Amino acid sequence: MSNSLKTAQAYAWSLARSLMVCIIVFRAENGMFGAMPTTEWDGDPDLILAELDPFGR
Repeated sequence: MSNSLKTAQAYAWSLARSLMVCIIVFRAENGMFGAMPTTEWDGDPDLILAELDPFGR
């Protein structure tokens, strides 16, 4: 978790490229930002800020 959206996005892109899976960037209810594989997300879709696809452009 991070207080910075920029930091969370950089982490998410690195994670997507190393795992070669889609990663989402989300805002938690406490206002912090996080990243996790899309397949593991079971939260509110309104909290998702971005989805990073390592196979896309």
